[in-house]
Amino acid sequence: MTAVREELPEGRYGRSADERADHKLKIIGAVLGAAVLLVVGWIGYDYVSGKSELNAQVVTFEIPSKDKVTMGLDVNKDTSTAGTCTVRALDENHNEVGRKDIAFTKGQHVSHVTVELRTTSKASSAELISCQTG
Repeated sequence: MTAVREELPEGRYGRSADERADHKLKIIGAVLGAAVLLVVGWIGYDYVSGKSELNAQVVTFEIPSKDKVTMGLDVNKDTSTAGTCTVRALDENHNEVGRKDIAFTKGQHVSHVTVELRTTSKASSAELISCQTG
């Protein structure tokens, strides 16, 4: 009796459908992986290079009266940079009771600034919102 072969001779008729599908999935996965890496790299570069040349930090604040807050800010900026920092005062319910923009001009070297902020009611805290160049 003769033996009947159930499978095709290996390599004679090209790759099977499963092998072709696996190859396509590998290519799609590599392309998507590269795209994700590019997006993450671009976001990281934008975050690092987009940092402002004007930075500040609140180091002290006092509440001498119900309608005034005094803040001390440490400021880092280049003399070639102009910009604005915004500060605000909050009451005990976290409602804004005062806001002020502090402008810095080109050529001005600043390391510490004391800001007096008028409030509409008694404040319980003060914070720096943002600093922007330009």
